[in-house]
Amino acid sequence: MGNFIKYLTINSKDIDWGVYINAIGKTTSKPHEVYPSNVHPSAYFFNWEFGRTLNEYQVIYITKGSGVFENKYGKIKVEEGSIIFLFPDEWHRYKPDDEIGWTEFYVGFNGKLASHFVNQINVSKRNQVIKVGYNDKFIEVLDRIFELAKDEPTSFQQIASGNLIRFLGLLDASLKGTDLSNDRISDIFSKIKFTIRENVDSDLCMQDIAKEYNISYSYFRKMFKKHTGLSPKQYHLQLKIYKAKELLLTTDKSVKEICYDLGFQSTSYFSRIFKQKLGVAPNNLKLTKKSDTKSPS
Repeated sequence: MGNFIKYLTINSKDIDWGVYINAIGKTTSKPHEVYPSNVHPSAYFFNWEFGRTLNEYQVIYITKGSGVFENKYGKIKVEEGSIIFLFPDEWHRYKPDDEIGWTEFYVGFNGKLASHFVNQINVSKRNQVIKVGYNDKFIEVLDRIFELAKDEPTSFQQIASGNLIRFLGLLDASLKGTDLSNDRISDIFSKIKFTIRENVDSDLCMQDIAKEYNISYSYFRKMFKKHTGLSPKQYHLQLKIYKAKELLLTTDKSVKEICYDLGFQSTSYFSRIFKQKLGVAPNNLKLTKKSDTKSPS
């Protein structure tokens, strides 16, 4: 997925639900680039000199690069694999290092139950930068919210907020030390899984990925299978199939469009692999979705 930014409208049903999402995005800020860009509305835009105060919570996951965060208590270094946790009505400012830039995923949310869930997590307003490392589970949940946000299907907010609560649960587990690994090899393979997930719609050369981390391909393949239960190529293929299933169920794209969007060379090969992995042909899944959404006569 490339850069993606969306600000959402909220209705009374969303408010009554208790947790709703206001803003979502994934952006890469290049070195020496003005930050933040001026595409954000005035309620979200800020400059370093004055900073900003929001009327919502935000989680900002920095997956690449580094920078600095500042609140009324002082400055905190932001490293790769950090989450910046923002609170309503608290002044703050942050930016990537000018020489490095960064990639960030963010979700802004609020609601009468939002504070309840946030209060279950041991996040301090004094220290709003949390080091969680590379965790593909975080990215998986955020990607689901992003895909929902693109088309905003019926009950989008209710489904998306459920994924947001799962994200907060994963964060809580990380803070309690139950979902983290400080092992260097685990960290490397978390980064590699993130790279594969980010390029789910592309052709990837696994040998090139191994070289990037100075690992022989045989060792790379062996350790990857140990961490995931799959070879790198099968892992990439499985992500493509799961992505295809999600697009079939949440968008109006045709099987052919999804097939080529995800880099498959032919619809026949795509359909065969899809049925092999999930037990149902993509066309049949699409027909099931259509029949489920028909109004009763």
